[in-house]
Amino acid sequence: MLNSLTKNASLYSATSLMTELKNRGLQDIFIACCDGLKGFPDAIEAVYPHTRVQLCIVHQVLNSLRYVGWKERKAVAADLRTIYSSATLEGAEEALDAFADKWDEQFPTISPSWRNNWERLIVIFDFPPEIRKVIYTTNAIESLNASLRKITKTRRIFPTDDSVLKLFYLALHNISAKWTLPIRDWKPAMSQFMLMYGDRISG
Repeated sequence: MLNSLTKNASLYSATSLMTELKNRGLQDIFIACCDGLKGFPDAIEAVYPHTRVQLCIVHQVLNSLRYVGWKERKAVAADLRTIYSSATLEGAEEALDAFADKWDEQFPTISPSWRNNWERLIVIFDFPPEIRKVIYTTNAIESLNASLRKITKTRRIFPTDDSVLKLFYLALHNISAKWTLPIRDWKPAMSQFMLMYGDRISG
């Protein structure tokens, strides 16, 4: 019962967030890459029913390696890579079966975790390689979040809400100056987006 209530609360909170984004002007999302936050994929699809939701591959790999010792970590990571770097969905499925045959006895939770999340992990295989490179991980936004956390870490108390907003504004201004534009692999990905979503792109 508690798990059900927690899941419903998470879904409500995530749905509220997505609804607020839509009310603020975000009218469409082609592909959303997110981590394993419960309820978030369902919330995205509820507010943006035409959006494809891809779970972050990097998060899935890190969660898989959580209980793997250092001795086997490199080998397990390499075998996991054969799954998500496969050229086709069929190849990924075969790689997952091979991984399970090799590692399930020693690490019985890894392959079931991939199978449980499979439908959202394999969304990348519906897209060409140019797009896969920019949608398989949430690392870009997490790097930004880490930079913001670093700035607020030593400032536990703020006199007003505006002071927080001003600090974030200045921080984002400084952070953006270090970004390389366009982002890596973005131009070829954008070409593919134009082909696939031309009817949904304006301006």
